Amino acid sequence: MARSLVIKVTAGADAPERCNQAFTVAAAALASGVSVSLWLTGESSWFALPGRAKEFSLPHAAPLTDLLDAVLAVGRVTLCTQCAARRNITVDDLIDGIRIAGAPAFVEEVTAEGVQALVY
Repeated sequence: MARSLVIKVTAGADAPERCNQAFTVAAAALASGVSVSLWLTGESSWFALPGRAKEFSLPHAAPLTDLLDAVLAVGRVTLCTQCAARRNITVDDLIDGIRIAGAPAFVEEVTAEGVQALVY
């Protein structure tokens, strides 16, 4: 059975290295043929909005917008329901391909057979 990876990103511009690591691991896993589900929570929630990833910058790191595009191309990206609500983000605001879902969907994903969960 092929393993899959669920990555929860809790950091955004407030902790740029941790944030970028999560996106980099997600993109690298996908490039290696691993199935990836990326969850945007906390301050990373803002990257579900058009143009926000482009504003992020970290020296010596791949552009966040490129990493997000790579994940959207072949993986799944989910914005946390509560995180979206706290920031007044609605489904109409999101980048195409990003969904909003809550804790039950996250728990279902991370407890499935063959799944490895990482939290950044």
